[in-house]
Amino acid sequence: MTHIKKQFSLEGKVAIVTGSSKGIGKAIAQGLAEQGAHVVISSRNQEACNLVVEEFQTLGLLATGIACHIGKDQDRKHLINQVTAELGGIDILVNNAAINPVFGPIEDADESVFDKIMDVNVKAPWQLSNLALPSMQKRKGGSIINIASVEALTPGMGLGLYSTSKAALLMLTKNQAKEWGKYGIRANVLCPGLIKTKFSAALWQNEKVLQKIEKTLPSGRMGMPEEMIGIISLLASEAGAYMTGGVYTADGGYMIAG
Repeated sequence: MTHIKKQFSLEGKVAIVTGSSKGIGKAIAQGLAEQGAHVVISSRNQEACNLVVEEFQTLGLLATGIACHIGKDQDRKHLINQVTAELGGIDILVNNAAINPVFGPIEDADESVFDKIMDVNVKAPWQLSNLALPSMQKRKGGSIINIASVEALTPGMGLGLYSTSKAALLMLTKNQAKEWGKYGIRANVLCPGLIKTKFSAALWQNEKVLQKIEKTLPSGRMGMPEEMIGIISLLASEAGAYMTGGVYTADGGYMIAG
């Protein structure tokens, strides 16, 4: 085994990926498991978690499923307590689960929708990270990876509240990196562009909209969930040991498309 392969290895590590029963979360979880990590599959539905766990186990990967509605305080605590009790601790936390229940002008959104978006997209990653902190301190290190979006970096159309929540996640990540570096904990954020998932279906299922977007992208196409694995593997492992407080895009060139 070459030195760099060793740096990317996650053997003996425990990784939680929220929202990992499908889409980007599932792809990330599989990538981390293939590097040797024991991954915790988590989404609102226990059955959905179990299906992914079974699928991974048939591939010879280590996985455990624990349902968690990240918008609920009790669920967040249960997830972290359960992982610590069953697997001994946490080395990697990928805050991937997010919602975008509204599309339209910012002034039209209901106050309850604002609260819901901020609760799930900002408060949940903040609290889950806080809950994982003692375990990471005990293990003298850890990697927190928050999944934001290019929408956090530049305003799109009709996604104002989602963009605002993801921009808040960027600053949360930078503060985590700054405050927790002394414990050997790193925090970074990934901003995907348009990725083919159920979450973004409204965009790519509309042929006209998709063509318009793809025409502007240097890559000439939308991305696939699997294309997020490489950067996540780097940020989660020793290979990215000197990377913290960073904001990384995987967007096919969306940010330079203009």
